[in-house]
Amino acid sequence: MMDINEIRQYLPHRYPFLLVDRVVELNSGESIVAYKNLSANESYFSGHFPENPIFPGVLMVEAMAQTAAILGFYSQGKTVADGSTYLFAGADKLRFRRPCVPGDRVMLRASIVSDRRGLWKFNVSSDVDGELAASATILCVDR
Repeated sequence: MMDINEIRQYLPHRYPFLLVDRVVELNSGESIVAYKNLSANESYFSGHFPENPIFPGVLMVEAMAQTAAILGFYSQGKTVADGSTYLFAGADKLRFRRPCVPGDRVMLRASIVSDRRGLWKFNVSSDVDGELAASATILCVDR
């Protein structure tokens, strides 16, 4: 539904920090499904951990937050060009259930819980082959 060029319209991030490769489902004002393909060539795998590469948890949270930001922007009809930016404001109930490794396609999901005066709350999760990898409730502020 949304390729990398379209995603760049909704996120200010660029390589190496753009962590959403494609959006496959988007319901404005409700939910989004996207994914990140983990390649063995990603720079963080050489140091986290060289003999047992694992996608860093903080980057997993960031990927889920970026997915939520796309949903928020799209739902408001805004793009980065409008001068708006979503800033990560917090996470509750964050849990990691399974490590993600090179070769995995990490499915990223977000749904809107609430939007009050620019403070957005999302339920987010990620999974690989249907197995839950991480989940949280996150807050983002639209500035």
